[in-house]
Amino acid sequence: MFSRVLKILLKLLLSILGIAVLFSIYFHFAVQIEAPILDLKQLKSSERTKLNDSTFLFKQNFLRKNSYGIWEMYLQGSPEEIGYSQGILSQELMFIQEEAFVKQIKKMIPSEKYLKFLKYVTSFMNRNLPDYIPLEYQKEIKAVSLFADDSFDFIGDNYERQLNYHAAHDIGHAMQNLNLVACTAFSVWDSLSVDSTLLIGRNFDFYVGDKFAENKVLMFISPDSGYNFVSLSWSGMSGVVSGMNNQGLSITLNAAKSEIPFTAKTPVSIIAREIVQYASTIDEAYSIAKKRACFVAETFFIGSSEDGQTAIIEKTPDTTILFRAGTKTEQILTNHFQSPVLFNEKLNQENLRENATGLRFERVEELLNTKTSFDLNDFVSFLRNPYGAENKSIGLGNELALNQFIAHHSILFKPEQKKLWISTKPFQLGAYLPYSLEEIFKNPSMLMDENFGQEVIAPDTLQLSTTYKSFLSYKKLRKKIEFAIEKNSTVNSEVLESFTGVNPNFFYTWELIGDYYVNFGQTDSAYQSYQKALLLEIPNLYERERIERKCTAIAVNEKK
Repeated sequence: MFSRVLKILLKLLLSILGIAVLFSIYFHFAVQIEAPILDLKQLKSSERTKLNDSTFLFKQNFLRKNSYGIWEMYLQGSPEEIGYSQGILSQELMFIQEEAFVKQIKKMIPSEKYLKFLKYVTSFMNRNLPDYIPLEYQKEIKAVSLFADDSFDFIGDNYERQLNYHAAHDIGHAMQNLNLVACTAFSVWDSLSVDSTLLIGRNFDFYVGDKFAENKVLMFISPDSGYNFVSLSWSGMSGVVSGMNNQGLSITLNAAKSEIPFTAKTPVSIIAREIVQYASTIDEAYSIAKKRACFVAETFFIGSSEDGQTAIIEKTPDTTILFRAGTKTEQILTNHFQSPVLFNEKLNQENLRENATGLRFERVEELLNTKTSFDLNDFVSFLRNPYGAENKSIGLGNELALNQFIAHHSILFKPEQKKLWISTKPFQLGAYLPYSLEEIFKNPSMLMDENFGQEVIAPDTLQLSTTYKSFLSYKKLRKKIEFAIEKNSTVNSEVLESFTGVNPNFFYTWELIGDYYVNFGQTDSAYQSYQKALLLEIPNLYERERIERKCTAIAVNEKK
């Protein structure tokens, strides 16, 4: 009897092992991504020239760092040429960028086992990603990936990683509760614009750590097909998050609330790249967006010199809607849908109830009601504004403000003039640098001369000497207290007093103080701190509920 049971168990075990082996074989081949074939003979015969630590040349292409800390890159040619040139010019920056990205992910997800699990899930989800990316961009990304660092192979091979990184903005949707994606854009034209032409402002609040935002790259690209365009992002990026072409067609991305995606489609940054490379009008942009399938909800803020106004393309995995301003001469975009078709959707209404997007939208409306017409300086002051409704102090870093001190970049477009202004560090508080697409594409080497002239928008010296200093102190003290909680160690009372004094109107200041007190059993002090936090402006429902649960836990424990 025992030997019979043993035989059955052995057969069962062998069957399970057989299935596991077969699944492993299937998984291995299922997640293999076929790379496009590249013709690189002529490119490989040339070498990069390094003039100094901040200036590199390759054929007609170059990369240089200007005196404000912005990397400026000029690229031209076929997809292979553009990708190969970007990779060979910025290979050191690509390593720094990937290292920063991986470190931040590990910080947010410290479990190695869970990271490994996510790697396999992501690989399986993205196994068909190339099917949804136009071949020209596959070739460009593959050429860039030749210069990626092999030390990150534990995530995937170079090409797989570069493909997957193009979905980083999309992945951020699934992590909205980590405050990764919370962008704001707005525009005016006609009577609301001082010179009657279209003016657009935008903060790209995509945060994956301070290190990730250090090396911004402004790419001027002259492709063999389509329009010349400029894109502001980071090294290794072929997709577009903020850009404009030489026809005066601008595009920026703003996340909307999404279901967690389970299969890959076209990354939104690739859709934006195709639009800025091939569209000259709002209708042409809409036509391109309609033909591409995406796997998250997204809004594309389109500015058009030809149309003289902006429009919003709202896109979900199932629907693409063009939302125009109608008779208005202004338009605002935060992180929710506004069209009649999608506004009342359950997920969108849930987003408006539970997150900061609706109140930040109202804050922009309030700012656009302060004057009868606006210019560049007005828009910069809005993009830098760290306050809440009615200029109330809501704490530095609050998601209800336009300036949350997390922006990767801030940008202004004047599409009819083919000009843009980009922010310099820190965040939006440094100078905004002017660039003319017409002049630069006529003579790319002028970038080497660094002559910005009189159109530079000055830094915000007042905030740099006040609020920004306070924010830096807050960040430093926050890290010290978070570290103390993690290591179960104490800090002196002066640190706690300084922390509450430097950013007293931010809810998280008091929540963290409460967490510190809980860690050492001082529940009365913790409860009082949590109650103070609940009286302040809390941008998202999940944050309020998190603090309320902490209060409840203290009350329940005291009754025992």
